[in-house]
Amino acid sequence: MESLICITGASGGLGKAFAVECASRGWDLFLTDISKDLLSNLAGSLSSTYGVDVIYHTCDLTDCSSRRELFRYMEDKSMKFKGLINIAGLDYEGAFVERTDEQIRKVTRLNIEGNLEMTYGILKLRDRGQPFRIINVASLAAFYPMPLKAMYSASKRFLLNFSIALREELRPIGATVTSLCPAGMPTTAECIRAIDSQGFMGRITTKNVGFVAANTIDHALKGDAVYIPGIINKIIKFVGSLVPPIAVAHIVGIRWNMAHKKRKVLDL
Repeated sequence: MESLICITGASGGLGKAFAVECASRGWDLFLTDISKDLLSNLAGSLSSTYGVDVIYHTCDLTDCSSRRELFRYMEDKSMKFKGLINIAGLDYEGAFVERTDEQIRKVTRLNIEGNLEMTYGILKLRDRGQPFRIINVASLAAFYPMPLKAMYSASKRFLLNFSIALREELRPIGATVTSLCPAGMPTTAECIRAIDSQGFMGRITTKNVGFVAANTIDHALKGDAVYIPGIINKIIKFVGSLVPPIAVAHIVGIRWNMAHKKRKVLDL
């Protein structure tokens, strides 16, 4: 077996898209997520379709003991990696004061703690004989303070800044870090409802997960620091950078409040 690409959150919509794209390029994979059944089905399908080796192991990335067990499994199998795609992430839309203690902990543990520990662990198991690629899934939300998505946007900002800084640290060893910063993607029924609630803006900023996965990998192979899928989203990011953060938060807050109210109507 050749060195592997590790994909977290592999059984979700974007995770599957990245797994398919990597397998179609002939890369052997290591997949992890919470559901054993979903991982087993995905691994079997990828192996039979593309003829690649696919190993999987369940892990709850919000739990430190589960992460330790995952790394013990990798070490026991003497696995070596040539890349990591950190996809696992979580969002609870709505007012911060309406969140529970457990929801606050889960967002922090998965979006920040889990991503950092996976990056640290896989770097120690990297194949030192070839270039090493890391893709961290941030968000277009990482560039803005976002009312009703305050925890999510802040956690993704953390991940974006961490990734850009880490990229410079790893330059001497031939490793790169690419931050994927997409807008909406139709990965689940809930995501589709959220996109629909945003109306025209939701539709023009949304990109297909297959398109996003393929283009992100191309940008990662070129060593790009940040990839924002879609011209409209690039324009939004540029325009947003010209406006003071306090004004951005006010404008975004108006938009998200309108979308949130519309979404509640759609859910009825």
